[in-house]
Amino acid sequence: MSEANYYLSQKLKLFSFNHLVASLLGVEAGQDAVIRTLLYERADQKVLPYNLTVSTFTNRISWLRDKLGKCGHKDEGVVVPFFFAAENRTHSNVLSADTNSRSYARTPPEILRIIYGSGSEYKPGGFYPNGGGGKIALSFLPKP
Repeated sequence: MSEANYYLSQKLKLFSFNHLVASLLGVEAGQDAVIRTLLYERADQKVLPYNLTVSTFTNRISWLRDKLGKCGHKDEGVVVPFFFAAENRTHSNVLSADTNSRSYARTPPEILRIIYGSGSEYKPGGFYPNGGGGKIALSFLPKP
């Protein structure tokens, strides 16, 4: 393969990968918005038998994700104080974003800490008790 053909094939692979990622992110964002809208509509309803509101639950889940991820403030419930809200203008928080209305980014280790539920990218558990099977997840697990 000539150098030009190799370069072009690498660019096409990168384009295809970026296109796939962008497509998946769009779908995920839409699903997240629908779920958060439904939760926001019920924000003041009590969840039985816990006697806590939906809003309180979403805030506690977000707090736990931030704690497990060890990433500062990157997750928010559906009702937030003004200083966390989009452009500091509202308490509603259907689209979780920073004060500049940009979505939060997470690193692979942050994601693994959360989905493992262990607070460690090296210690599987939670949704993946045996660890993730992809290249990134496997790179953090001890070698057999």
